[in-house]
Amino acid sequence: MKRTFDFFVSACGLIVLMPFMLIIAWFVARSSPGGVLFVQTRIGKFEKPFRCYKFRTMAHGAPSAGSHEVDDSWITPTGRRLRSSKLDELPQLFNVLRGDMSLVGPRPCLPNQSEVIAARRARDVFRIRPGITGPAQLASIDMSTPEKLAEADASYIENQTFTGDLRIVAATVLGAGSGDAANR
Repeated sequence: MKRTFDFFVSACGLIVLMPFMLIIAWFVARSSPGGVLFVQTRIGKFEKPFRCYKFRTMAHGAPSAGSHEVDDSWITPTGRRLRSSKLDELPQLFNVLRGDMSLVGPRPCLPNQSEVIAARRARDVFRIRPGITGPAQLASIDMSTPEKLAEADASYIENQTFTGDLRIVAATVLGAGSGDAANR
C-alpha cells in the first residue's frame, strides 16, 4: 500500500507542481552559474546507490558534503530560501516515482558517511526505502549524530503506520522541523 500511495502522490504532485517547479528552476538558473538540479549519489534500500535529485542550492563548484558540513558561504541566496522552505526537495518526487525513495522514511545518506552507514546497518535501517521526509528530520536530528539518527530511523521502521506517515507529510508541508543543519 505504501508504494502505491507513494507512486500516486508523487505522480500527482509532479503534475500539479510542475509549473511551480519550472519557476523555481528559473530562479535557480538566474541566481548563480551552474545547473538547475543538484544530482548526488545517495545510499538507498538494501544499501543500493541511487542518484538523488534536488534543486541546486549551493554555488557551482562547492564541495559535495553532508548538510551538517556545509559552509554557509557555499549556499546561494536563492538556495537559502529553498532550503528553509524545503522546496529544494521537490525534484525528489522523481526519485519517489522511480522507486528509489518513499515520501516518508529515513533520509538518504552519502556513500562516504561511513559512521551513519554503520549505525544504520547495525539497526537494519536499509531494509526500507529512504524518504523525502521522516520523523528524524522533523525532530531536527541530522547526520552529525549517527547513533541518534539510526535510533530514530529504527524506531520509525518498527512503529510506522499509514496514518503516521500522513501526519509526517502534513507536518513537513506545514514547515515542522529544520532537518537540514545548514538552515540552523
